[in-house]
Amino acid sequence: MLDHPFGCCFVISVSFYPIFGFHSGSPTGDTGYGRNMTYTFFDFLQLIGSLGIFIYGMKIFSEGLQKIAGNKLRKILKGMTTNRATGIATGFAATTITQSSTTTTVMVVSFVNAGLLTFLESTGVIMGANIGTTVTAWMVSIFGFRFQITPIAVSLIGIFFPFLFVRNNKLKHIAEAMIGFGILFIGLEFIKDAVPDIQENPEILAFLDRFTDYGFGSMLIFVLVGTILTLVTQSSSAATTITLVMLAQGWITFPIAAAMILGENVGTTVTANIAALIGNVHAKRAARFHFFFNVIGVLWMLALMPIFLKFVDLMIINFTPAQLSVLDDSPEARINATLGLSLFHTTFNVLNVLLLFGFVPWLIKLVIWLQPSRGSEDEQKRLTYISGGLMPTAELSLAEAYKEVEQLARISEKISFSTYGLFFKDKDKRQKFLDKVKSREEITDKIELEIAQYLTNVSEFNLSKTSSRRVRSMLRMTNDLERIADLYYQISRTFDRMESEDITLPETTMEEIKDMMQLVQDALQLMRENMAGEYGDVDMKEAQLMEMKIDSLRDELREAHYARLERGEYPPKTGIYFLDFINRLEKIGDHILNVNEASAGLK
Repeated sequence: MLDHPFGCCFVISVSFYPIFGFHSGSPTGDTGYGRNMTYTFFDFLQLIGSLGIFIYGMKIFSEGLQKIAGNKLRKILKGMTTNRATGIATGFAATTITQSSTTTTVMVVSFVNAGLLTFLESTGVIMGANIGTTVTAWMVSIFGFRFQITPIAVSLIGIFFPFLFVRNNKLKHIAEAMIGFGILFIGLEFIKDAVPDIQENPEILAFLDRFTDYGFGSMLIFVLVGTILTLVTQSSSAATTITLVMLAQGWITFPIAAAMILGENVGTTVTANIAALIGNVHAKRAARFHFFFNVIGVLWMLALMPIFLKFVDLMIINFTPAQLSVLDDSPEARINATLGLSLFHTTFNVLNVLLLFGFVPWLIKLVIWLQPSRGSEDEQKRLTYISGGLMPTAELSLAEAYKEVEQLARISEKISFSTYGLFFKDKDKRQKFLDKVKSREEITDKIELEIAQYLTNVSEFNLSKTSSRRVRSMLRMTNDLERIADLYYQISRTFDRMESEDITLPETTMEEIKDMMQLVQDALQLMRENMAGEYGDVDMKEAQLMEMKIDSLRDELREAHYARLERGEYPPKTGIYFLDFINRLEKIGDHILNVNEASAGLK
């Protein structure tokens, strides 16, 4: 969610409200605070541009990391479905790669909505994402304030820039990540230079001081400021960095910065809740859990804030070379304070997970009570990644899209089971099976269109060759899977028409159709297993052997049919229905082979 680089100008402009007059007030340019302003509108534009460079660098850095991760990222996402403990590790890893807990939680909500992740499984990932979001703060506070990082950042860009033009994709992706890393810290340096000096512009501090004299009320005000800042930037990492800069420049004190960090933990939950508005009940519950989990953490931390700040202060004094208090407002101590704020951020999130981990079942019950199911419509699985927009990079977008392709394969397999039931289960349930086949086939039509449109939008990214091939493979898969559903629907229609004409196939032919259907279902199961594996890692020999068995059986049954016609065992019209069934089943086998080939990266 880093594609709003200039969104933060709103919050900055709120802070700059008293200086937007620029020498307004008295004719002499007095601002009302007793001193003239030295900060111009052009300086303000430079600050907004610096923020844009920083957030753009973070976006490029994140994209490069995700491209480097590639299949590993997909493995991380698949690891969500184990248990709560591994879910925490998954959420931490995914957020470290994406550099945004908002991205991770929105992605989790979409997976829950699509039925690829349960509400219970999502809770661990959400908790891990809260810890993962603190990594950026450490990176910025260590490298951005304690070292002269700009010469190193520029050197990194110089070293890795030539690798953008090599054919080796891995080297190219590493170069992108390193260049993004360099741009990120160049942007940070620009921000520090563009932020107005408090000594020369005391009006800014005077403006902020208005809200610092309300005791505990001031803490609540700046929790709200942190929440709004995260909402505007759409990235808790960017909001945290802005808070670090304000602290380092002396705009705000350490307790106020800590309050803003707590607000940013609340703000990061709002985007996921917005994404869940169009989702089913499970997606809404996952988003609500994230909100309540973070809000409860903020509440207990606010109650213990004085004690906790003293603890952080003690840790910084004892374990840093400078041994300066984070509560000291001197310029030397402010650099230590940025480190202390990162420590506060991480310790708070880790403690919140440890304290609430055992209470998750009760928190889940509370969320379910507050967000009850309203029936089958509310339980329905929908595609939300399209309505919620693309993910920040192609890798995450492809990972989400592929989950939906697998969902399409599951639906196609369910249609095969319903068609089998239509032929061989209780006659009284035939209408039920017909309705299931029809409704599921309609779902596959819709899913195919939505996935195709989504992948078309993904193609607008600057895709690697591997990702481009994967997009084409997924488009081919969705087309073939939809055709499989169509063919089963046509078989069900033909069977219904045959029944309405009181035509009954002999028991021998029904057994032959049964054998053919079971063989095709075995092929579908193999196809699902291949799709669940790594892209390109498919044993095509087994898939081709299965296709050959289907073709061979179709030929064998066709010969048996002609022999029965010659013996007059049934009229030609009955034989036409029989041939229609086995020919369509054989075509389904062809489409299954096509999906296997796409999974293998062939053609």
